[in-house]
Amino acid sequence: MNSSVSGGNLSSILFMIVACSLFAITSVIAKYLGNADAVNALHPLQISAGRFSFAFLTLLPFLVWKRPSYTRVPWLLHGGRSICGWLGVSCMFAAAARMPLAEASTISFLSPIATMILAIWILKEKVPRTRWIWVALSFAGMVLITRPGTDAFQPAAFIAFAAACFMGIEAIFIKKLSDNEPPLRILSINNAIGALVAVSVATTVWITPTAQQWFLLLLLGSIMVTGQSLFIQSMKRGSASFVAPFMYTMPMFAAIYDYLIFGDFVSSLSAFGIFIIIGSAVIQSRQRTA
Repeated sequence: MNSSVSGGNLSSILFMIVACSLFAITSVIAKYLGNADAVNALHPLQISAGRFSFAFLTLLPFLVWKRPSYTRVPWLLHGGRSICGWLGVSCMFAAAARMPLAEASTISFLSPIATMILAIWILKEKVPRTRWIWVALSFAGMVLITRPGTDAFQPAAFIAFAAACFMGIEAIFIKKLSDNEPPLRILSINNAIGALVAVSVATTVWITPTAQQWFLLLLLGSIMVTGQSLFIQSMKRGSASFVAPFMYTMPMFAAIYDYLIFGDFVSSLSAFGIFIIIGSAVIQSRQRTA
């Protein structure tokens, strides 16, 4: 029996891994902007508003060039995805500013489990039993990275868990949209709705950003929309239940960035957890999909 992955599944894995590396960068930027110890720290809702607004502005040249059609748009799916995405991002940014980045990412990325469960229930996808084993091992690897304790279960951890729930639901919306909707239309509608909602809410906590903060918000939005486009391409090429576990690479990237940027050293237990996550992902990639 040939257990190697097809070209489509391999590309879905690669797109997802690169997307997660970019999402981890946005968490680093959000952590810096929302640092509670900073004098001019931005509120997570304001950071989220910058993320969606600048992401939409990044897309504008492509929208003018490609001129996507907006007829027969499934607005309920787009609206549901956009609201869940905004809530997930806002919760993630809030958690990242209040607890270690690797821990916040790990807790928030319980979302692949939610995605797989919802994929079975809503998308009627079949998930082999062996895949649940590797997902469990990936989760164990994340536990080794963060070693949940007093800090991991501080109130901010519940915000990260809320992010996981919203992101898991959003992934199902993305899968349903990516089956029939053009990627550029998905991105443009998501970021337009997200910007409208996020800016409206952020006016209640607004403070004027510095020049550096404006630049970082611009960078945050452009990196996020790039990651989004890769995420959509990944979901388009593979089943939601197959690619979802590879979202677990984001905590791995977050741990690396924490060390390189904030000087947080990766312990031997964390390194072993990273090894388990990568090993589980490689084994999964070589199994026949359902």
